[in-house]
Amino acid sequence: MPNAYISGTGYYVPPRRVTNDELVTEYRIDTSNEWIVQRTGIEERRFADAGVSCSDLALKASEMAIRNAGIDKKAIEMIIFATLSPDQHFPGSGCFLQEKLGLCDGDSATFVPALDIRNQCSGFLYGLATADSMIKSGAVKHVLLVGAEVHSAAIDLTTRGRNVSTLFGDGAGVVVVSATDADRGVRRWNLGADGRNADKLHMRIWDISKRPYIPLDESGNGCMLPEMMYPNMNGKAVFKHAVERMISVLLKTLGDVNQSLNDVDLFLFHQANLRINQFIQQQLGVPEEKFFHNIQRYGNTTAGTIPILLAEAEENGRLKPGMKVAIVVFGSGFTWGCALIDW
Repeated sequence: MPNAYISGTGYYVPPRRVTNDELVTEYRIDTSNEWIVQRTGIEERRFADAGVSCSDLALKASEMAIRNAGIDKKAIEMIIFATLSPDQHFPGSGCFLQEKLGLCDGDSATFVPALDIRNQCSGFLYGLATADSMIKSGAVKHVLLVGAEVHSAAIDLTTRGRNVSTLFGDGAGVVVVSATDADRGVRRWNLGADGRNADKLHMRIWDISKRPYIPLDESGNGCMLPEMMYPNMNGKAVFKHAVERMISVLLKTLGDVNQSLNDVDLFLFHQANLRINQFIQQQLGVPEEKFFHNIQRYGNTTAGTIPILLAEAEENGRLKPGMKVAIVVFGSGFTWGCALIDW
């Protein structure tokens, strides 16, 4: 049975930087740089321009990942696309990305399967578990695994929505997961979910139980209240459960392979809130230098946080061959997971 390893990483963030001060001056949000940094660690984020979709960001990151993997794009046999901000409600963004990559063009068109995953902040790790399983089954040799978001189009950039809108940014991270006979790659993963807390972090706009699912005015035009249109979050509940679940799934996964925290060279935690990750690091007693963060520059890019971290860590030399990496995530649902990788 082959092992599954990450053969190439790539990322792309929009060029437009939006600082905390610009949230105040440009969007008139009643907040401050000090307030945001103190509570989240975020100093700025990236916003895509109008007309730019999730698959557009993913395309640039995919091209980088494929190039770094040293393969031709036609060698990709499957696309797994994790996002909570798809190009459209349907079809999935994986199909849009497939076409933009040119995998439908000409006599050599491959028409590879495209799978979208809707596990929000845990989406990339759910996708990694899927790619690992597909490769170990022998069904495919190269999977393009994407985590990409365009949050800026669907957050409430007013004082009313500041508890959520100050957290999020746009960006894409992509990895190529490949088969190998070498003794490396994904060693173990664990996933979990607790649907009892689904209402603690959610966005109700696609409530398909409603008739119609978007209320109509007298002229038949859609009319949506802000509490239905924008994300809602119980911050205290998210913080509490994130700490508990990420610590427990990390320790369980290490225990499954008879390893300890000391065996891990680099910890990559989902970039939702720097203060959550710092609290976990202190609770675990792990040296700060073993953690890598970039939320200060990008905010929370949801499904994009882990692959962007991987690409940047590899690019700047923090992540090197032979290192043992622990990836830990937590997101709405609630969902969570951990993966151990020998790089």
